[in-house]
Amino acid sequence: MARPKEFDERAAIGRAMDAFWVRGYEGTSTQALCEATGLGRSSIYNTFTSKHELFMRALDHYAERGIQARTALLDEAGTGIDRFRGLFSYTIDEEVEHHGRGCLVVNTVAEFGERDPEIKARIDADTGRHLTLLAACAAEGQRDGTVDGSREPADIAEFAHSTVAGLRLMSRRGAGPAAMKAVAAIALDAIATR
Repeated sequence: MARPKEFDERAAIGRAMDAFWVRGYEGTSTQALCEATGLGRSSIYNTFTSKHELFMRALDHYAERGIQARTALLDEAGTGIDRFRGLFSYTIDEEVEHHGRGCLVVNTVAEFGERDPEIKARIDADTGRHLTLLAACAAEGQRDGTVDGSREPADIAEFAHSTVAGLRLMSRRGAGPAAMKAVAAIALDAIATR
Protein backbone atom coordinates (compact mmCIF):
# COMPACT_ATOMS: atom_id res chain seq x y z
CA MET A 1 0.00 0.00 0.00
CA ALA A 2 1.33 3.43 -0.92
CA ARG A 3 2.07 5.73 1.95
CA PRO A 4 -0.18 8.84 1.85
CA LYS A 5 1.53 12.17 1.30
CA GLU A 6 1.75 14.21 4.48
CA PHE A 7 1.30 17.56 2.75
CA ASP A 8 -1.06 19.28 0.35
CA GLU A 9 0.69 18.91 -3.01
CA ARG A 10 -1.41 21.62 -4.68
CA ALA A 11 -0.62 24.10 -1.90
CA ALA A 12 3.09 23.26 -2.20
CA ILE A 13 2.94 23.87 -5.96
CA GLY A 14 1.23 27.21 -5.32
CA ARG A 15 3.95 28.28 -2.89
CA ALA A 16 6.66 27.12 -5.31
CA MET A 17 4.88 29.10 -8.04
CA ASP A 18 5.17 32.24 -5.91
CA ALA A 19 8.88 31.63 -5.35
CA PHE A 20 9.55 31.16 -9.06
CA TRP A 21 7.34 34.15 -9.87
CA VAL A 22 9.43 36.45 -7.67
CA ARG A 23 12.91 35.09 -8.42
CA GLY A 24 12.65 33.31 -11.77
CA TYR A 25 13.77 29.77 -12.44
CA GLU A 26 17.52 30.29 -12.23
CA GLY A 27 17.21 32.61 -9.23
CA THR A 28 15.22 30.10 -7.18
CA SER A 29 17.47 27.65 -5.40
CA THR A 30 16.36 24.30 -4.04
CA GLN A 31 16.81 25.78 -0.57
CA ALA A 32 14.47 28.66 -1.48
CA LEU A 33 11.91 26.08 -2.67
CA CYS A 34 12.25 24.19 0.62
CA GLU A 35 11.64 27.42 2.53
CA ALA A 36 8.72 28.45 0.31
CA THR A 37 6.95 25.09 0.41
CA GLY A 38 7.88 24.04 3.93
CA LEU A 39 9.14 20.74 2.49
CA GLY A 40 12.50 19.09 2.91
CA ARG A 41 14.80 18.56 -0.04
CA SER A 42 14.01 14.82 -0.15
CA SER A 43 10.25 15.47 -0.14
CA ILE A 44 10.60 17.88 -3.05
CA TYR A 45 12.63 15.44 -5.10
CA ASN A 46 10.55 12.39 -4.14
CA THR A 47 7.33 14.16 -5.13
CA PHE A 48 8.40 16.31 -8.07
CA THR A 49 11.59 14.48 -9.20
CA SER A 50 13.46 17.70 -10.08
CA LYS A 51 13.43 21.47 -9.81
CA HIS A 52 12.53 21.58 -13.51
CA GLU A 53 9.49 19.33 -13.01
CA LEU A 54 8.34 21.41 -10.04
CA PHE A 55 8.72 24.52 -12.18
CA MET A 56 6.64 22.93 -14.94
CA ARG A 57 3.92 22.07 -12.43
CA ALA A 58 4.05 25.62 -11.01
CA LEU A 59 3.79 27.06 -14.53
CA ASP A 60 0.79 24.83 -15.25
CA HIS A 61 -0.83 25.93 -11.99
CA TYR A 62 -0.25 29.59 -12.84
CA ALA A 63 -1.59 29.17 -16.38
CA GLU A 64 -4.74 27.40 -15.19
CA ARG A 65 -5.45 30.09 -12.61
CA GLY A 66 -4.82 32.76 -15.21
CA ILE A 67 -7.16 31.40 -17.88
CA GLN A 68 -9.91 30.87 -15.32
CA ALA A 69 -9.56 34.41 -13.97
CA ARG A 70 -9.41 35.95 -17.44
CA THR A 71 -12.42 33.96 -18.66
CA ALA A 72 -14.46 35.04 -15.63
CA LEU A 73 -13.37 38.66 -16.06
CA LEU A 74 -14.22 38.79 -19.76
CA ASP A 75 -17.55 37.02 -19.25
CA GLU A 76 -18.63 39.73 -16.77
CA ALA A 77 -18.20 42.70 -19.10
CA GLY A 78 -20.96 44.04 -21.33
CA THR A 79 -19.79 45.12 -24.77
CA GLY A 80 -16.74 43.89 -26.61
CA ILE A 81 -14.74 47.05 -25.95
CA ASP A 82 -15.76 46.89 -22.27
CA ARG A 83 -14.16 43.45 -22.14
CA PHE A 84 -10.83 44.82 -23.33
CA ARG A 85 -11.14 47.85 -21.05
CA GLY A 86 -11.75 45.51 -18.11
CA LEU A 87 -8.82 43.31 -19.10
CA PHE A 88 -6.36 46.20 -19.25
CA SER A 89 -7.69 47.71 -16.02
CA TYR A 90 -7.48 44.36 -14.23
CA THR A 91 -3.90 43.91 -15.44
CA ILE A 92 -2.86 47.31 -14.11
CA ASP A 93 -4.62 46.76 -10.77
CA GLU A 94 -2.95 43.36 -10.41
CA GLU A 95 0.48 44.83 -11.10
CA VAL A 96 -0.07 47.54 -8.50
CA GLU A 97 -1.26 44.93 -5.99
CA HIS A 98 1.75 42.66 -6.63
CA HIS A 99 4.26 45.54 -6.73
CA GLY A 100 5.43 44.96 -10.28
CA ARG A 101 5.95 41.21 -10.10
CA GLY A 102 4.84 40.89 -13.71
CA CYS A 103 3.43 37.70 -15.18
CA LEU A 104 5.08 34.34 -14.55
CA VAL A 105 4.55 33.39 -18.20
CA VAL A 106 5.97 36.67 -19.54
CA ASN A 107 8.86 36.45 -17.07
CA THR A 108 9.53 32.87 -18.19
CA VAL A 109 9.56 33.86 -21.86
CA ALA A 110 12.08 36.58 -21.00
CA GLU A 111 14.23 34.13 -19.03
CA PHE A 112 14.11 31.10 -21.34
CA GLY A 113 13.18 32.34 -24.79
CA GLU A 114 12.89 29.16 -26.89
CA ARG A 115 15.77 27.18 -25.39
CA ASP A 116 13.63 24.74 -23.36
CA PRO A 117 11.18 22.87 -25.62
CA GLU A 118 8.98 21.67 -22.74
CA ILE A 119 8.57 25.15 -21.32
CA LYS A 120 8.01 26.61 -24.79
CA ALA A 121 5.27 24.04 -25.47
CA ARG A 122 3.48 24.96 -22.26
CA ILE A 123 3.76 28.68 -22.94
CA ASP A 124 2.54 28.18 -26.52
CA ALA A 125 -0.47 26.21 -25.25
CA ASP A 126 -1.30 28.87 -22.66
CA THR A 127 -0.91 31.65 -25.21
CA GLY A 128 -3.17 29.80 -27.63
CA ARG A 129 -5.93 29.54 -25.04
CA HIS A 130 -5.71 33.26 -24.28
CA LEU A 131 -5.66 34.23 -27.94
CA THR A 132 -8.76 32.11 -28.63
CA LEU A 133 -10.56 33.82 -25.76
CA LEU A 134 -9.51 37.30 -26.86
CA ALA A 135 -10.42 36.63 -30.51
CA ALA A 136 -13.91 35.62 -29.37
CA CYS A 137 -14.18 38.91 -27.44
CA ALA A 138 -13.03 40.85 -30.51
CA ALA A 139 -15.60 39.07 -32.70
CA GLU A 140 -18.32 39.79 -30.14
CA GLY A 141 -17.26 43.43 -30.09
CA GLN A 142 -17.43 43.58 -33.86
CA ARG A 143 -20.96 42.15 -33.74
CA ASP A 144 -22.07 44.69 -31.12
CA GLY A 145 -20.36 47.54 -33.00
CA THR A 146 -17.85 48.56 -30.32
CA VAL A 147 -14.70 46.94 -31.78
CA ASP A 148 -13.14 47.92 -35.11
CA GLY A 149 -14.68 45.67 -37.76
CA SER A 150 -11.97 46.30 -40.35
CA ARG A 151 -9.44 44.06 -38.59
CA GLU A 152 -9.34 40.31 -38.09
CA PRO A 153 -10.38 39.19 -34.59
CA ALA A 154 -7.20 37.08 -34.38
CA ASP A 155 -5.07 40.18 -35.05
CA ILE A 156 -6.94 42.16 -32.39
CA ALA A 157 -6.39 39.26 -29.98
CA GLU A 158 -2.64 39.30 -30.66
CA PHE A 159 -2.56 43.06 -30.14
CA ALA A 160 -4.50 42.86 -26.85
CA HIS A 161 -2.37 39.97 -25.62
CA SER A 162 0.80 41.89 -26.47
CA THR A 163 -0.57 44.97 -24.72
CA VAL A 164 -1.14 42.96 -21.53
CA ALA A 165 2.41 41.58 -21.75
CA GLY A 166 3.72 45.08 -22.34
CA LEU A 167 1.86 46.44 -19.31
CA ARG A 168 3.39 43.65 -17.21
CA LEU A 169 6.88 44.51 -18.46
CA MET A 170 6.29 48.21 -17.84
CA SER A 171 5.41 47.37 -14.27
CA ARG A 172 8.50 45.18 -13.86
CA ARG A 173 10.71 48.08 -14.89
CA GLY A 174 9.00 50.37 -12.38
CA ALA A 175 6.43 52.27 -14.44
CA GLY A 176 3.57 53.59 -12.36
CA PRO A 177 -0.18 53.21 -12.83
CA ALA A 178 -0.53 56.52 -14.70
CA ALA A 179 1.91 55.44 -17.42
CA MET A 180 0.26 52.03 -17.73
CA LYS A 181 -3.21 53.61 -17.93
CA ALA A 182 -2.01 55.90 -20.73
CA VAL A 183 -0.80 52.88 -22.73
CA ALA A 184 -4.08 51.05 -22.07
CA ALA A 185 -6.02 54.08 -23.31
CA ILE A 186 -4.01 54.15 -26.55
CA ALA A 187 -4.61 50.41 -27.01
CA LEU A 188 -8.35 50.83 -26.46
CA ASP A 189 -8.42 53.64 -29.02
CA ALA A 190 -6.72 51.34 -31.51
CA ILE A 191 -9.27 48.56 -30.95
CA ALA A 192 -12.46 50.59 -30.67
CA THR A 193 -14.80 51.45 -33.50
CA ARG A 194 -14.10 54.94 -34.80
